[in-house]
Amino acid sequence: MTAEDRTQITELLARLDGHNRHEVADQLMPLVYDELRRLAQDYFRRERPDHTLQPTALVHEAYLRLVDQTRVEWQGRTQFYAVGAVVMRRVLVDYARRRKRVRHGGGGRTIELDSGLAPADMSEFEILALHEAIEKLATLDERQAKVVELRFFGGMSVEEVADALGVSKRTVEGDWRHAKAWLRAEFTREATE
Repeated sequence: MTAEDRTQITELLARLDGHNRHEVADQLMPLVYDELRRLAQDYFRRERPDHTLQPTALVHEAYLRLVDQTRVEWQGRTQFYAVGAVVMRRVLVDYARRRKRVRHGGGGRTIELDSGLAPADMSEFEILALHEAIEKLATLDERQAKVVELRFFGGMSVEEVADALGVSKRTVEGDWRHAKAWLRAEFTREATE
């Protein structure tokens, strides 16, 4: 992506809340599509291979939700992609909830975490369990929950998360360490109940 593209994205985001929302959204989509697609592919690397929702569908659904935001004053690309990661997580959670309702429950709540937190293969039920754990973490420490969202679901680096949240790299590293430890303890507790 060129510097000119980055500037154009920032300018379009600033105009997204105007009367010509659909025209601006149409201009914005080709500029942000590749990065949103990369985020979606990061999500699907952690999904089971036969997932019925495809990355393209996730990108399109998330994009529609992003440009439909009326209460957000976009500050730039980083914020847009950070919110995009959160929106993609919500799309996947909504999808998992629908599938769970169709199946009338089922599936365990055990999530095995490797050293980097990301499960190698997540079912819809595991996505729901992780979502619920992040929601619980948010009641204890909202910033740590945001760090998990952006690192795990958004695939953002520590530096990108620090920029998106307006905190230092060291703060993000500490939040990430504490959040992973808390999530491991939470999943261990859930598995034994």
